[in-house]
This record gives sequence, structure tokens and C-alpha cells, in this order.
Amino acid sequence: MANAAKKSHSRFRWRNSLFIVLFLILMGALGYLAQEFRLQWDISQNGRNSLSQASIDLLHKLDAPLHVTVYATQQDLQLGDIRGIISNFIGVYQRIKPDLILTFVDPAEQPQQAQSEGVRLNGEIVIAYKERKERLATINEQAFANALMRLARSERKRLWLLASHGERKIDGITQRDLGNFGKKLFETGIESKSFSLTDQPEIPGNDILVIASPQMELLEGEVKKILDYLARGGNLLWLVDAGSLYGLQPLAEQLGIVFTPGVIVDSQASQLRVPTTFALATLYGAHAVTENFEYMTVFPFARQLVPEENTDWRRVILAEVAPQGWVETGPLEGEITFDAENDVAGPASVALALSRVIDDREQRVIVVGSGHFLANGYLGNGGNLDLGLNMINWLAGDEAFIPIQPRVTTDSRLALSELQLTLIVTVFLIILPVVFLGSGIFIYWYRKRR
Repeated sequence: MANAAKKSHSRFRWRNSLFIVLFLILMGALGYLAQEFRLQWDISQNGRNSLSQASIDLLHKLDAPLHVTVYATQQDLQLGDIRGIISNFIGVYQRIKPDLILTFVDPAEQPQQAQSEGVRLNGEIVIAYKERKERLATINEQAFANALMRLARSERKRLWLLASHGERKIDGITQRDLGNFGKKLFETGIESKSFSLTDQPEIPGNDILVIASPQMELLEGEVKKILDYLARGGNLLWLVDAGSLYGLQPLAEQLGIVFTPGVIVDSQASQLRVPTTFALATLYGAHAVTENFEYMTVFPFARQLVPEENTDWRRVILAEVAPQGWVETGPLEGEITFDAENDVAGPASVALALSRVIDDREQRVIVVGSGHFLANGYLGNGGNLDLGLNMINWLAGDEAFIPIQPRVTTDSRLALSELQLTLIVTVFLIILPVVFLGSGIFIYWYRKRR
């Protein structure tokens, strides 16, 4: 009996030793795999703990180290551990771009360095890429991505907006103007400047000309300057409202576009409780501007664009609207109905992209049959802002820069009723502890009986 017990004890010790060795080997292998391979899952409802694909693509375009310097004290009176907050945020980017270098500087200990960088706020961030720098006072994916986009652009792009004929203003604040769109463009690294053809001897050929719904007749000499700019290969965005072209008919002929008289009526708009004069677009052409674009866009008081047969330009219809609607040529009063004799049945093309090669360079033009499309009063409808930014990026030759919009944090707050809170407290603070305690007492009693 003694020998058997001794052998059993020895076998037990050998098994324990083997288990410990195998367990250590397993832990070592798991540790190695954890260092070599990183896996993570974001189970939040809108993926707020991970980067969007657009942010990831943008990081991949940065082919040099990215230096992020944070001027922050160890603690902030309002935010607390501000360094920890920013470190966690930047850590998500570092997993995608390992050469993103994060440095913290205490502005109280290094006041001269903070002053030389123009730092004014605790937690301000300076991002350096190659020889360019950007500053951030707020930290979120949209602001950070916009800063990276500005750094990634090889040169500053500029829009030249035609003025002095009642055009929509890029810095205007009225519902008709384009001020909100202009602010968004500036955030992503595109400047805008208004000019008059009477003062400007020639339109700069390296930038983008924008004609935003003039309300007065252009002089013959002004139209000639625009046509000369187009002949030299200049890029153009033309927003056209219903009604007169105000002297720009030669430009339409040069582009090979016919503007159908009247306003597009979309019968389906009433189902969404918007006026039928708001043309809704969900059909988009195969083009870089609309690639993977899945949002609905709204074109208020739009007019139809019909491309003529023309071999000079390659043309793609960017958006079609009103498949069950029509182009209303009569007055927009009372109940609007389709008149088969005078109206034009849908669908109607409302945005057109044109391109051709001049001097070994691709010239790009976009014409939209609704100036309201990008106006302050309608920019927030559907995907208008996204599509507008895509248009400008394509005209600037930067179609690779996809606009990044903020994702609404729909699951950051958990609202519980008083009954739900009572149930949670009862289950986790009373019932479960009692069950665990009872289980322990029962196991102790059962073993002692044996």
C-alpha cells in the first residue's frame, strides 16, 4: 500500500510539473503572438473606437514620419488626465502608422518652446509632416483628419469665384450664399477668393474658376475672358439656376450643353414631406466624383442639363433625378401637374462632369443645374456637402482625398429607468453575492462530509 501511494504521489507530481511547463510554454507563445499580431474588435454601435476607412487611407498616403507634439500639463482642471485622453486617441492612429511619433511637452516647464510654436491653450496639438505644420485645439477624428488632409496636399489649392454680378458669396451668411461650404473647404486645405473680371486681366490657369449663379448680364469682354480661360485648359465649376444664363450662352455652347427651360419637379419628394421642386438624386454615374457614393442628395429648383453630341469632351452624368417626375415649363403655382405637350418627362440629368486633354494635361469641368445645391440653406440636406467636396477635390486633381464626416456617437450614453436601476442593483449587489456565498458554504459542507 505504501509503495502504491508513493507511486501515485510521484505520478501526481510529474503531471503537475508537466502541466506547469506546458502552461508556461502556452503563455510564452501567446505573448509572442500578441507582440507580432494585433487584433481588435470595435463593438460600439457606430464604431466610434476605431478609425473610418477614409482615415486609414489618408494615413497610408503619408509617406514620411508624422510628428505629433502635445503641449499639455500633467492634469487639467476641467478634463483631468488630458495627456491620457490624447494618448489613447493617438494610439489608434499609431496602430495604422507606426512612424507616428507622439511627444508631450509641459508648457509650464517649457514656456519658451510653447511660445515659439504659438501655443495658447492647454492641450493644444502641433502636427508636423515634412516641412509643414498644423495646429489643433480640439481632438476628434474629423478635426485630426482635416489637419492631415491639409498636410498631405502637395500644394495649397484655390478657388476663384466670379463676383460683381450678384453671384453667391463663398463667405456669405445668407441662406442663398455658400459661406458654410467655403468654411468646410478651408478646413480641408482649399482657399477661396472672389474677384471681378473687370479688375482681373486674366483668370489664373492653375486654380479653379467658380461661376455661382450670376444674377446680372455679363459683359461681352468678361465672357471672352472666361472662354479664353477655358481654351487654355482651366478647370471650372458652374452652378446654374433656372432662368436666364445672363450672357453665358457662349460658354454653354463651348461645353456642348443645352439647358432645358423650366424647373424639375420630383413627384416622389412629397412622400418625404419636402416640396416637389426639390429634386432628389439617388442615381449616380460611374465617375471618380460619385464612386462609392451612397447618399441621397437634394437639388432645389433645379434645371435639366442635356449634353450635345460633341467629340471634344468626355462627359459623364453625375446625378439623375425625378425618374417619375418631369421638367415643369409652366408657372409653379397651385397644384403642379404634368403637361404632356409642354413638359419634359423624367428622369432628368442635373449634374455633369466634362474632361478633355489639353497640352498633356486633363482639363476638368463640372456643371450643376442648381446653385441652391451648395447654398447655406440646403447644404445640410442628405449628402450635398459630401458630393460638393468630392466635386472640388476632383477639379483640384485631389480626388483621392475623401471627405471625412463626423460619426454621431449614438451609443455613448446609457439611459436607464428607475426600475431598471433597481433590478441591476438587486441582481448584482444582492442576489449574485448571496448565490456565490451559498455555493461556497455548500461546497465546504459537502467536502467536510466526505
